[in-house]
Amino acid sequence: MGNHVTELLRWETDQGPVVVEVDEEDAGYASISAKPGEVVKDVKGSFEDALERVRGAAESALATFRDEVLDPDEVSIEFGIKLNAEAGAVIAKTSVEGHLVVGLRWTRGGPKHG
Repeated sequence: MGNHVTELLRWETDQGPVVVEVDEEDAGYASISAKPGEVVKDVKGSFEDALERVRGAAESALATFRDEVLDPDEVSIEFGIKLNAEAGAVIAKTSVEGHLVVGLRWTRGGPKHG
């Protein structure tokens, strides 16, 4: 317990800084300030830029499930986001596989079959 260090990543946003706590094992970037038990690291690029990649993944998934064949009334996509100093925002994994939950709903019948 004595030498545990809390790792914090700090991104800049239009509304001010966002600070995110990360696993100590994900370290590997230069420290900009430290106090006992806490290390804060500034991340290059904006928070919005980090999330933009994940947004693109969500748009691609939605486009795939909102096609003319499935034609659902509602699509829901759920995934965890992991914030990383080097890669920005990435889709988090659960155990070995990536985490992505997709829900499709029809209120007026099921998918169209050609």
